[in-house]
Amino acid sequence: MMMKQIIRTTINGYSARFKDISLYIGANPELGNEEFLASARLKEELLFHGFEVQAPVLGIETAFIGTYKSAKAGPVIAFLAEYDALAGLGHACGHHLICMMSVGAAVGLKSVIDEIGGEIRVYGTPAEETRGAKVPMAAAGLFDDCDAAMMVHPLYQYETSGRSLALDAVQFEFFGKAAHAAASPHEGINALDAVIQTFNGINAFRQQVKSDVRIHGIINQGGQAANIIPDYASAQFYVRAATRKELNVLTKRVIQIAEGAALQAGCRLEVSNYETSYDEMVTNESLSKVFTANLEGEGIEPALIHSGGDHGSMDLGNVSLRCPAIHPYVQVIDEHHALHTPEFRDLAMKDRALEGMLLAARTLACTAFDIITDEALLTQIKQEFNAKASL
Repeated sequence: MMMKQIIRTTINGYSARFKDISLYIGANPELGNEEFLASARLKEELLFHGFEVQAPVLGIETAFIGTYKSAKAGPVIAFLAEYDALAGLGHACGHHLICMMSVGAAVGLKSVIDEIGGEIRVYGTPAEETRGAKVPMAAAGLFDDCDAAMMVHPLYQYETSGRSLALDAVQFEFFGKAAHAAASPHEGINALDAVIQTFNGINAFRQQVKSDVRIHGIINQGGQAANIIPDYASAQFYVRAATRKELNVLTKRVIQIAEGAALQAGCRLEVSNYETSYDEMVTNESLSKVFTANLEGEGIEPALIHSGGDHGSMDLGNVSLRCPAIHPYVQVIDEHHALHTPEFRDLAMKDRALEGMLLAARTLACTAFDIITDEALLTQIKQEFNAKASL
């Protein structure tokens, strides 16, 4: 308990710095892979606290890995930082809080790491909202030697780490032949018809999918004028399922629907992924319970901590298939406003939210402390991970 108090005191002691950085990033929102201001500010802070910083990572300019390694051997703990904003909304997902939760946790853990042993890594992971950097990082094996990977997401309530759906972002482009819609319609090949038939086919297909499957899309190009038969039209879909294995089958079926629509309309079809594909999140329950216990240690009543739900899809899923991982939620606002809304964005810049950020940082750091100092716990976490990986 003495060392956990050192961790908490360290984080609280730097609270003014951490809040300033979070507010700076929140006031200067940057889209995915363009987070140059945020990335620079976070790297500067890690260097200030004695971390070594590698950047860029895998050629991603705004990605980084900050590392502090004790001379004493021990587990490798990864804290994941996100700092991209939403187009047109800014930091309505609270990533300006997430990054400082992880950096703050790393600084807190560093205050005792030389005594307990181990290695701390802060992974700066750009573009979570679109082309999540965790995906290529995981594919490159950058998490394979981590004993635990953790991050916390802000929300309007406390939630344990839950699950997420595997995701494919599929674009269908149909190429037809333009013609005057009144004078010579027989000379045209209507690309928009193929898009509409794709939607009709998918809508019919929804009757034969599982209840947790999600397929939703938009027409992002449907023609230029009503009196011209469109020679080009395109649609973008998110296709989601509980697991990557299930999703691969589902996405193939959706593509077949588009191929049938193209054949029906007489169009040529091109299929591509317009954003990065994500795998499902697999929560390590043993690790999650430790985080929850430390959250209660911060004074949060157990009745206020809800069971983790499904919040869509995220690139942490790819990490969770490489090492034990959690993604719990911490309350940072007192009103019920959903993520990705202007109301959440505005409240996430208030001091109430910043205090929630510090709470999450302390809880993350104390959870990491337990993993490092409790060999039996670490064994349990690894055994659960290996058991799920073999399924």
